[in-house]
Amino acid sequence: MKKILWLIVLQFSIFIYTLGGIASKFASMEDGITFKFIALYLGEIVILGIYAIIWQQVIARIDLSIAYANKGAALIWSLIWAISIFNETVTVWNIIGIVIVMIGIGLVNSKDNDIKDNVTTDNHEEVIECVKEEVHE
Repeated sequence: MKKILWLIVLQFSIFIYTLGGIASKFASMEDGITFKFIALYLGEIVILGIYAIIWQQVIARIDLSIAYANKGAALIWSLIWAISIFNETVTVWNIIGIVIVMIGIGLVNSKDNDIKDNVTTDNHEEVIECVKEEVHE
């Protein structure tokens, strides 16, 4: 249950991240630096700030490799926004590419033991020593 909850939070953070892209796209459509451009740009910064806070909580509990692999889900949201908000054209190749990415995300998420039961920094010296040993081998 814990794994599913944090994967949902992860996907929510990715959804939030793509909202920043919408604000950015709208800002780029403005002619020059207008009030609307500044408002959209500031909106993007706020959205990305919220995303960063959620993302930090997620990567404290999910392996970084798992979290980054899931960022590919942003492609789905981007496709949805491209069609529904910006009336952009989607090709069969776009769909095929996204399906391949989603299969990869599914494979990565099927790995066990990727949710950390206890988030602690007490053992950082132990981790550093372990990394040093790996580097020197």
